[in-house]
Amino acid sequence: MSFALHFAQHIDTLHTRYAKALEQHGEFDAILLHSGKEHYYFADDQSIPFRANPHFNQWLPVNKPDQAVLVIPGKKAHYFQVTPADFWYEQDVTLQEWASEQFQVHCLTSSDELITKISSAPFSSIKNIAFVGEDELFAKALGFSKEATNPESLVHYLNFQRAVKTQYEIASIRKANRQALLGHTAARHAFLQGDSEYQIHMAYLQACEVLEEETPYTNIVALDEKAAILHYQNKRRSNRKQSQVLLIDAGCRVNGYCSDITRTSTREGTLSLFRDLIEAVESLQTSLIRRVKSGIDYPDIHRAAHEGLTNILLGSGICRGSVQALKEHKISTLFMPHGIGHLLGIQVHDVGGRMKNAKGETRNPPQDYPSLRTTRQTEVGQVFTIEPGLYFIPLLLNKERNSERGRLINWDIVDTLMPLGGIRIEDNILVTETGFENLTRVLI
Repeated sequence: MSFALHFAQHIDTLHTRYAKALEQHGEFDAILLHSGKEHYYFADDQSIPFRANPHFNQWLPVNKPDQAVLVIPGKKAHYFQVTPADFWYEQDVTLQEWASEQFQVHCLTSSDELITKISSAPFSSIKNIAFVGEDELFAKALGFSKEATNPESLVHYLNFQRAVKTQYEIASIRKANRQALLGHTAARHAFLQGDSEYQIHMAYLQACEVLEEETPYTNIVALDEKAAILHYQNKRRSNRKQSQVLLIDAGCRVNGYCSDITRTSTREGTLSLFRDLIEAVESLQTSLIRRVKSGIDYPDIHRAAHEGLTNILLGSGICRGSVQALKEHKISTLFMPHGIGHLLGIQVHDVGGRMKNAKGETRNPPQDYPSLRTTRQTEVGQVFTIEPGLYFIPLLLNKERNSERGRLINWDIVDTLMPLGGIRIEDNILVTETGFENLTRVLI
């Protein structure tokens, strides 16, 4: 099915969703979604790379400041396309015909014109409009009251519904996975030929044909011991021909929707135990994915990950004792301190992961696993990551060397593995009517 048909159905779904939101929160008759404003570095005239309000982006694949969409139940949505007259910067808004034909497009040259437009006919007859966006000063200039700006109950409702994806959203995420896999392949080749973290990063960007600011998050390109830093942000330029391990966590965006993929690779001659651990984590991840179906508690996947990791730690000799002893001392959390995954969509860590319902009530993560980002029950249409890991993090492990927990750890093996950093395998999973679809394991 083409993006055009997918998008038309997507917009129909959003119209239905927003009409229901307005009906349940009866004080408003329409919603104005503002993409956001441009921000600047302190005491500077250089702007920070812009990222549009995700609620706006869900309606339009446009990542530009000062844009707006007005949603009125029962009517075609209005897109206020602001294109400043400017010879310093490129300001054109590129919009595919399949997207623009779903809107009444109003071409403006400044955000000030939007103020005039909203206050004049036919929009002036709409008395109660809610404003959703980060620029509250602009909302005030438009005449919105504080109560009508990001009304909490309305935003909660929209956040909760975003977890279930339309076919357009799924198709965008699937395509973002395909694009990112091209980068991962190029990155692995660069690693095997001895390139630096910086060179591997550039190989990824080139293969995906994207700028760094166009990626959904800063690529994690970690060689050896840096793989133990979960969100490692640097890119060493020095020659790394002796490196043994690459952990790369990188994705792409299509129509604003993200992919989020992690792979761990080794070079020939890497310690066989570490290579065996990668295979064990990959096997664990496969077993966790096979659990996915509609109607299960996401924290149960997380608990199963720690059970599997406990078995890996014992089976590899990294830990000693019994399964029960390791569970009682929560040893696995020393080796995997993060959650097993998160919702994925327009945002990498998409909203609503801990929401219990559309009213905004939340469900806290299990006490033993406070870092878990998703506590919802799974349902058809959700997309989330599953990303088990096994790391040798000095900050967590070294303080246990003389503790009661530490007696369950084989420190000779840990010290041997610590220079290799760690392992993470991450795929993007769609919940389907029959179980799941792994959006990452696709043919390129």
